Amino acid sequence: MKIVFMGTPDFAVGALEALIGAGHEITAVVTQPDKPRGRSGSLQYPPVKTCALAHGLEVFQPERIKRPEATAQLRSYEADVFVVAAFGQILSQEILDMPSYGCLNIHASLLPKYRGASPIQHVIINGEEKTGITIMQMDAGVDTGDILYQKEMAISREDTCQTLYEKLTPLGGRAIVEALALLEQGALTPQKQREEDSCHAGLITKEMGRIDFQRDALSIERLVHGMNPWPSAYTSYQGKQLKIWNAAAEETEEEKAEPGTVVAVGRQDFTVAAGQGLLRILEVQLEGKKRMSAHDFLLGVRIAQGEILG
Repeated sequence: MKIVFMGTPDFAVGALEALIGAGHEITAVVTQPDKPRGRSGSLQYPPVKTCALAHGLEVFQPERIKRPEATAQLRSYEADVFVVAAFGQILSQEILDMPSYGCLNIHASLLPKYRGASPIQHVIINGEEKTGITIMQMDAGVDTGDILYQKEMAISREDTCQTLYEKLTPLGGRAIVEALALLEQGALTPQKQREEDSCHAGLITKEMGRIDFQRDALSIERLVHGMNPWPSAYTSYQGKQLKIWNAAAEETEEEKAEPGTVVAVGRQDFTVAAGQGLLRILEVQLEGKKRMSAHDFLLGVRIAQGEILG
């Protein structure tokens, strides 16, 4: 198939590599413009652009994909299908109708659940047991098009946003290659999404990472994992921000201390009371310091039983 590929971050690179490996003709790669990074302000390529250039593919970086000149450029590529993976711009109806097979989106959830920009974080925060990849026929809505193909995978209790991202990236590549093969055979049956089963995964903000120790320990554990690596879950200790990078919930029937109270300090970790249960703190980062294990942190900071976080 002749494909115009649209994507920007690392997640999209896995799909682009898979399509190239499967022998599809990539007529162009569309990605976001280069952005200045760091103190120097030097321009940095989006990951998808780096991948495309390594394979000698044409790269198109429109400021606004809906502008007439950008639309005309897209039309010149004469693709059978547009494949979209975390591109970052909304496509007009004119673009959606352009290729003969339309536009297919690679979405990192089992639609109709977790439409939107941050499905990976939300499935962890909400304690879902499975997630996956949906190949969707794009329409004018946000992740509302017909479902063409899905692949499921389990979520482990230890998964963070980063580890789940790393598992879903190659799964997205396999899913789009399999879906395109079925599409060419006429073997895909579009399925309408059930609106009653839908939910939205909105943008993650830094404020969402603030830990409320009044919540139960398992919910806090999920927040910690879902916010890793960005923006991280955090509290405060002696007036400084304390990021919690890893934690494990423990059930207890003992008399509860005030939520946020340090109830035990060991060699490898320390334990904090939650609204229900206890939270073992395993990896932290104190403001102005490096990220480290709780063991290394406790070598330099003498947290005492009875102190309160937050």
